[in-house]
Amino acid sequence: MKTKQIYRCSECGAQSSVWAGQCPKCREWNTLEPLTVDKKSSRAVRDPKVVNKATLLEDLKPEDHQARPTGIDALDTVLGKGLVPGAAILLGGEPGIGKSTLLLQLAGKQAVMHGNAVYLSGEESLPQLRTRADRLGLLGPGLMALASNRVEDALDILESDPPELLIVDSVQTLASPSAEGIPGSVSQVKAVAQELVERTKKTGTTLILVGHVTKDGQIAGPKLLEHMVDTVLYLEGDRKHFSRVLRVLKNRFGPSDELVVFTMRDTGLEVVEDPSTFFLGTRDSGLSGTAVAMAVDGQRPFVVEVQALVSRSYLSIPRRTALGLDTNRLHLLLAVLEKRLRLNLSNYDIYAKVSGGLATKDPGLDLAVVAALLSSLFDQPLPEAAVFWGEVDLNGQVRPVTAHETRLKQCDRLGYQGVHPDSCRTLAALQQRLFGKGNAPT
Repeated sequence: MKTKQIYRCSECGAQSSVWAGQCPKCREWNTLEPLTVDKKSSRAVRDPKVVNKATLLEDLKPEDHQARPTGIDALDTVLGKGLVPGAAILLGGEPGIGKSTLLLQLAGKQAVMHGNAVYLSGEESLPQLRTRADRLGLLGPGLMALASNRVEDALDILESDPPELLIVDSVQTLASPSAEGIPGSVSQVKAVAQELVERTKKTGTTLILVGHVTKDGQIAGPKLLEHMVDTVLYLEGDRKHFSRVLRVLKNRFGPSDELVVFTMRDTGLEVVEDPSTFFLGTRDSGLSGTAVAMAVDGQRPFVVEVQALVSRSYLSIPRRTALGLDTNRLHLLLAVLEKRLRLNLSNYDIYAKVSGGLATKDPGLDLAVVAALLSSLFDQPLPEAAVFWGEVDLNGQVRPVTAHETRLKQCDRLGYQGVHPDSCRTLAALQQRLFGKGNAPT
């Protein structure tokens, strides 16, 4: 087993990669003692002076671990009443999507409501953070910041004066002396996250880690990182649109598979209180190739517009493009249309997208995509008040999807006439209902 030697202070427990006569933290002399560490696991040998005993659960006071409100009601709902003391939260998202802005707003609200909050940045300088906080109107007592790439600085903050909230932006920029490799490597990310999570569990500080993402949209680093934390959030959206969607992928203190819709403004991210028709925007119902879908993401039903364009192709291999929905799903639906409705789509370029910059995997969008494709193919607009939801199987049958009653109630509230599995069970019935016996152009 490959090992290395570090030095730990017998008075305060601080660690150092080199020996010194004086502890750099507590300033005591001749207290640094050698400690053997496994290079692979970055774990030290057991200290016989430290004994961790089990605690009777009924002796714990529930009020000591009550969640604190974040200051954003919609965020409290999806997190489960707010920020839990000692909880670790991981936030991922693409560069420039608004992660730092959202967390700085959260830190500012926590500083006003509950005391102090510390924003540790490994990517920005303090003047940059100060400029953003001033633009967002967050400057005030209690909001502190630190620019560093050393995990020891974050641990010192938790040791000396633990804040209510500690934000680390990002976990890939910090380095730990107990692990080898450059910042952002698997070993460093694992060691940094483990040390921070372990320390915040003891101090009761709520920890928020910002994680970089790969080109596939997955949070970078070992998968263990997502298992170590209590909550995993993901901020997504198109940087060319104003809308942002915060998804809850994992949550030990509240519901998962929830979302909050934000809009990006000059003053920061603002919550969209009623996203029911937010993604619909302004549309011309007299145009062909557009269909309104009642989508459900998490527990929220909202209306989106699905657009399709079917045009004559002059390429040897026609194009198939999808934005906001799965391309393989589009290929499957086109194959079902050709087989079950006897349509020849081999000579057409086909494009489909979900408007508003929203990306969703709701299978209930199948029926709306089919309706938009047929509308563009026949060049006939769909009924103005029609809204679609339903899953299309390989036999051309329209199957029910989850939250059917929720979609139906939302449909009645907004004044739409639903086209769903109860009213249209096959694609042939859908074609007959919308376009009569019309045939596709040759």
